[in-house]
Amino acid sequence: MRYTFFLRRLLSAIPVMFIITFATFVLMQMLPGGPLAAYENNPEISQEDIQRLRHEMGLDRPIPVQYWAWLKNFVHGDWGYSFVTKRPVLQEIWDRLPNTLYLTGFSLILALIIAIPVGIISATRQYSIFDHITTTLTYVGRSMPVYYSGLLLIIIFSIWLRWFPSGGMYTLGKEFSIIDSLRHLFLPMVSLSTLIAAKYVRFLRTSMLEVIHQDYIRTAAAKGLRDRVIIFKHAFRNAAIPLVTVVAIDLPVLFAGALFTETVYSWPGMGRLFVDSATRFDYSIVMGIVAAIAFLVVLSNLIADVIYGILDPRITYS
Repeated sequence: MRYTFFLRRLLSAIPVMFIITFATFVLMQMLPGGPLAAYENNPEISQEDIQRLRHEMGLDRPIPVQYWAWLKNFVHGDWGYSFVTKRPVLQEIWDRLPNTLYLTGFSLILALIIAIPVGIISATRQYSIFDHITTTLTYVGRSMPVYYSGLLLIIIFSIWLRWFPSGGMYTLGKEFSIIDSLRHLFLPMVSLSTLIAAKYVRFLRTSMLEVIHQDYIRTAAAKGLRDRVIIFKHAFRNAAIPLVTVVAIDLPVLFAGALFTETVYSWPGMGRLFVDSATRFDYSIVMGIVAAIAFLVVLSNLIADVIYGILDPRITYS
């Protein structure tokens, strides 16, 4: 039954992918200048050259025909070429992907390490001093934009204290070292994980407060079970389900790259690539990243469904 459910979910993802990519494709065609906007203001390229390029690239055909041609190439692994670098889109994405996974992977792990114990303690000690401090800090963390907190960290730790570099992944002109890499990782990781952890703490605290007042929790306490067993074996497993949903929703965004974080810290990842491609009208790369994100949204939600069944055996896939 579970395999049937997974197959049904995968099949239902096909029209979702189709709608997302088609809508994005149409929007890009409707933007001023279209995919050839990067050549519009180039004095070395005449209007005749632009019309010739438009014909060679099939941009003078109806939009549904263009989309169908792009979709067939996309399915076969041909995602097109960058208008700026002339390199394959897949190659551009694969070059930046490890950098993004490096940053967002450590940031997500750090955020969960902070959020899970803090959220549990805050819920089990409701209205305590710790709970009030945690609530205040999470509101601050959620309200402070990444570009502001990033610049603030740079001013404090890079300019004033000179403890950490202000950007990049490594020091130019020096041989690679783990210490140097971790020093460059620290500030963007703290900036990104702070925002993520603040959201996760709020979700987990709210979910834990709903669970710990349920009848089965009071029954477990009446049986004389230790508080640690009640909290982690009974309460947390059920309270973690909403958190799993939030993490599953965040995964595709983190995979695509934290736009502001990578921009503020000059981190050469997917987010930076997306911003640079959008500002340079490099629509082939933008389409490739959007399609990859759409696929990951479907995949991450499918993974979340699997974790639901592990956390709560009452969940069935019939």
